Amino acid sequence: MGAGAVRRRPRRPLPHPRPRAPPRARRRGRRGDRDEPRGARGLTPIDANLVEIFSSVQGEGPDVGLSTIFVRLGTCDLRCRWCDSPDTWLPARECRIEERRGTGAFRVVANPVQVADALEACRALEAERHRFASLTGGEPLLQPEAAAALARGLRALGPHVNLETHGLLAEALDVVLPHVDVVSMDWKLASDVRRASEPKGTPPAPFHAEHEAFLARARRAGRVVVKLVVTTASRDDEVDAAARAVGRVAPDATLVLQPVTPHGPVRERPGAERLLALAARAERCVRDVRVIPQTHPIYGAL
Repeated sequence: MGAGAVRRRPRRPLPHPRPRAPPRARRRGRRGDRDEPRGARGLTPIDANLVEIFSSVQGEGPDVGLSTIFVRLGTCDLRCRWCDSPDTWLPARECRIEERRGTGAFRVVANPVQVADALEACRALEAERHRFASLTGGEPLLQPEAAAALARGLRALGPHVNLETHGLLAEALDVVLPHVDVVSMDWKLASDVRRASEPKGTPPAPFHAEHEAFLARARRAGRVVVKLVVTTASRDDEVDAAARAVGRVAPDATLVLQPVTPHGPVRERPGAERLLALAARAERCVRDVRVIPQTHPIYGAL
C-alpha cells in the first residue's frame, strides 16, 4: 500500500445474520449490460432527489442504537396517518447535508443531487465508522436506479446497507436488492394508510397481496425485517393476516410490532396490554416477534 493510501476498515459481521440465498448468475456481455447500476463506475452520472443526509443512530427496529448514516430520498406514494416526515411526500427542492458527524450543522444544496456528490458527503461524515448506512424516505424505490447506485457506493465505503421501504414496489426492489444487506419493509394496514392517488374518504384498498409479493423477493437479502406500526385503529384480523403471511413467506424474518409515535391526527398509542396480546398472537406464526417503539424521539436525535 503506497504512501497516502487510505486503509479501509474491515466490514464487521452483520448483526443478527441470516443465511444468504445463492447469488444470482451475472450475465456476460458488454459492460453496459452488466447487472450494476449505471454510473457506479463513472459511466453516466445519476441524479437523485434527496431530502437530507446526516449521521445518527438507528431509532427503530432490531438494530436500534447502532450508528447509522441516513440518506433520505424524496417522494412517497402513500399517506400514513402518523407520518412524521410529510415533507418527503413530494420531490424536494433542496437537500440538507450534515457537514460534520453529530454536530447538527447542515448546508443546503439544490436538487437534484448527483449520486457521486451524495457519496462524497457520506465519506465526509466518516461513513466507514458507522455500522449501517440507511436508504430511507419518502420511498427510495420510487428512484430505483439512484437507490441502487447509492447502495453500491455506500457499501464500498464500509457500512452495511439497510433499505427502508414501504414494501410495495417488488420490481423496483430487484434493481436495488443486490446492493443491500438488510431490507426493512413496512407492512401497511389499510385501516391507517391510503395511497396518495386515492382521495380522502375513499374505501381503503388492502396492501396484503403486494406485501406478500415483495416479501417473497426481499427474503433473498441477507436479512429481512418487517415492521408493522400498531395504532388504536389497527384491527386484530389485519395484524393476524400479516403475521401469517410473514411466517409462511419468510420464516426467518423478524416481525417488529411498533406502537405508533403520536403525530399529526394520531394523538394516542395503544397500551401495553394490547401490544403484548398482539405479540403473543403473532408468535404463533412467526419465530422472531418483537415489540419495539421508536427511540430517537425520546432523546431528541434525528
